Amino acid sequence: MPGPPSSGPTVQLRPVNRPVLTLLLLSALTFFLGLGVQAITDSDEAFYAEASREMVEGGDWLTPHFNYDDRWQKPILYYWFTAGAFVLTGPTESAARVGAALSGAGLVLITWAAARRMTARPDAAWIAGAIAATCYGYFAMARSALPDLPLAFFITLAIWAALRGADPQASGPARWWAVAGLSAGLGFLTKGPVALVIPAIVLLPIWWHERRTVATPGLKRPGLRTSHIAVAVVLFALAGVPWYVAMTMKHGTAYLQSFFVADNLERFATSRFNGPREIWFYIPIVVGGLMPWTVFLLVLPWRSVRAVMQRRRRLTSVEWRLIIWTIAPLLLFTASVGKQPRYILPLLPPIAILLGVSIADRIAAARDAAARRELLIATISTSAMFAVLAVLLYRARGLVVSAYPSLTWTGIIAVICAAVALAWVAAARAWSRLPIVMAVSAAVLLLALQFGAFAGQRPEAVEEMAAMIRVNRAGGEPVAEYEAFVRNLVFYTGFPQVQIFDDAGAIAFLKSSDRVFLVLHRQDLDRVEPIAGIPLHTLGEVTYLNTASVRLRTLLDPLPAEDLETVVLVSNR
Repeated sequence: MPGPPSSGPTVQLRPVNRPVLTLLLLSALTFFLGLGVQAITDSDEAFYAEASREMVEGGDWLTPHFNYDDRWQKPILYYWFTAGAFVLTGPTESAARVGAALSGAGLVLITWAAARRMTARPDAAWIAGAIAATCYGYFAMARSALPDLPLAFFITLAIWAALRGADPQASGPARWWAVAGLSAGLGFLTKGPVALVIPAIVLLPIWWHERRTVATPGLKRPGLRTSHIAVAVVLFALAGVPWYVAMTMKHGTAYLQSFFVADNLERFATSRFNGPREIWFYIPIVVGGLMPWTVFLLVLPWRSVRAVMQRRRRLTSVEWRLIIWTIAPLLLFTASVGKQPRYILPLLPPIAILLGVSIADRIAAARDAAARRELLIATISTSAMFAVLAVLLYRARGLVVSAYPSLTWTGIIAVICAAVALAWVAAARAWSRLPIVMAVSAAVLLLALQFGAFAGQRPEAVEEMAAMIRVNRAGGEPVAEYEAFVRNLVFYTGFPQVQIFDDAGAIAFLKSSDRVFLVLHRQDLDRVEPIAGIPLHTLGEVTYLNTASVRLRTLLDPLPAEDLETVVLVSNR
C-alpha cells in the first residue's frame, strides 16, 4: 500500500539567539511596559502627538499642523508613523510613543550586533546591549512621543551598515550600503540634515584613519566602491527627498527657508531657539544619560586610559572606531550654540560598547588584584547610589501626586532590594553574575521611577483641566494658555487654543467683550487680576508636579508648597 503523502522538505528553523531574547525582554520592561500610563505632559512631546492627531482629523498627510496652524519646523516621518498608529488605535498616549519605544529596542539590538561583530566577545556584546536597554537616556526618550530616538536609531543603523559595507570581509556589501542609504534617507525624513552630517563626520575620519594604518595586523583597507556608494545615494534620495519636493511645490521656497535655514542653521549657530550654554554642557548629560551604569564608566576605563597615555599600549582598531564614533558627534554638538540634551543620543551606542568591553575585561581578569579592586569600587558605589536614590524617592513621595502611594512604596522597596543584590555581588565576589544582576537592578530602578514617581493615577492634571473646559464652555468661546500646560492642553481638548506670553496679553484677552477662558498659574492670576481691574470667575484648579521643573534641589529638599504647581481656569463672565 502506498505510504502517506509527502509533506515536502523539512524546514529547519534557526533557534532564536538567547542574548537577543534576554535583551528584548529587558527592552520590553524598560521601553514598553506602561507606555501609555503617563499623560502627554511634555510640551515638545505634545507637538508631535497633537500634530499627528490633527493629521488624522484633517486628512492632510503632507503638511503637519499644530494647534490647527502649519508646522514647518520638523519633517514628516514621525508624524506619519504616529498618525498611522492613531488610525489603528485612536489618539492614545501609547500610540503616540510606540515609534520611540520601537526605536529604543532597535538601538539595543544594533548595539549588541555591532559589539558582537567588532569585539568578537559575546559577553561584552550582551553587556553593551543591556546598557542600552537600561540606561536612563534611552528609557526616558523611548517613553516620549518625540523623533529624537528614531533619529538616533536611523543614524546608528546608517553608521553600522556603512562600516559593514566597507568591510572587505563582509558578505553582500551592496546590501549593507543599501541599508545605510535607506537609513540615512529615513533619518533625513525624520529630522533633516543631521541624519547625514553625523554619519559623515563619524565614517570619514574612521576610514581615513584605517587607510593610513592599513599595515596594522588584522586591519584591512576599507572596501569603498563607487557602485556601492551609488546604491546608497539612490536609496537615500528615494526615501528622503520626495516629501521635501512635494512641500516645496505646495508652499514654495518659503518652506525651504523656514526649515533648512531657520530650523537647522540658525538653531545650530545662533541663540534664536535656545540660549547659549557652557562648553562642558554635554558632559553631565552623557554621565546622567548612562545612569545607573555611570559609576562603572567613571571607574573602569581609567587604567586603560593611563596605559595608552603612558604609551604602554596602543589603541586597537576597534577602540579607534568607537572613540571616533563618540568624539566626532560630541565635538559637533559642543560647537553648536543651540545645545539640547536630546541631541547626543547617537553617542550612547559606542559608549555602551566601550563600557561593555571594560566590564567584561575586568570580570575575565577578576583574579588580578587591580581588576578586582576596580570591580569592587564600582559595584559598591553603585549599590550605595541605589540606596541614596531609594531615600530620595522616599523623601519626594509628597511631590509625586500622580503616582499611587502603594506603587511608590513598592518602588522604594524594590530599589533597596536592588542595592542589596549589588552589595551581595561585591561581598561574595560573584563577578560572573554582575552583568545580569546589574541589568535587572537597572530595570527595577527605572520602573520604580516610572510607576512610583512619574505616572499612575488618571486623569492627570492636564486631563482634569481639559474636562473643566469642556464642562464650562457652552459654545465656541476662546480658550487661552498663559505659560500653563503649554502645547499639551490642545491634545486633550481637541480644539485650538490662544497662546499668551506676557501679562499684557493676558489682560487684553480677559478684557474681551465676549466670554473667554484663561488657563494660568495661581501666582500669575494673583498678579494679573488686580491689574486687569475686572472681576474674574475661578472655575476650577489642579495641583501637580511639573517634572520639567524638577532640579537637584527638588530631590534633596522637597518642598510641596513650592515645588507643586497650581493651575487655575478663569473666565471673564
